[in-house]
Amino acid sequence: MARRCDLLNTGPMSGNNVSHANNKTKRRFEVNLCNVTLASDTLGQSFKMRIAAKTLRTVDFKGGLDGFLLGTKNAKLTDKAKTIKKALVKKQAETA
Repeated sequence: MARRCDLLNTGPMSGNNVSHANNKTKRRFEVNLCNVTLASDTLGQSFKMRIAAKTLRTVDFKGGLDGFLLGTKNAKLTDKAKTIKKALVKKQAETA
C-alpha cells in the first residue's frame, strides 16, 4: 500500500541526513498517516480513510469533511475525494 494521503495525495519527500562532519546521505521523510473515520453531515454517511495528520488538522479547522471538500479545489483532491465531493454537491443541490 502506497504511503499517500487519501484526501490530498500527499506523499513522501526526500532530503539529506547531514552528519557532524557534514557528510550528506539521501533519506526519505515519510508522511504521518492516520487511520480515521470521517463523517459527512450532509450525506449522513461515514468514510474510512488514511489521511495525513496535517490534513486532519485542516479538516478540523474547516469544520469537518463537508467544509473541507467544498473549500478545496478539485485539482488538489484525489479521485476518492472528488467522488465524495460530487455526491455532496449533488445532495446540496437537491435540498436547495
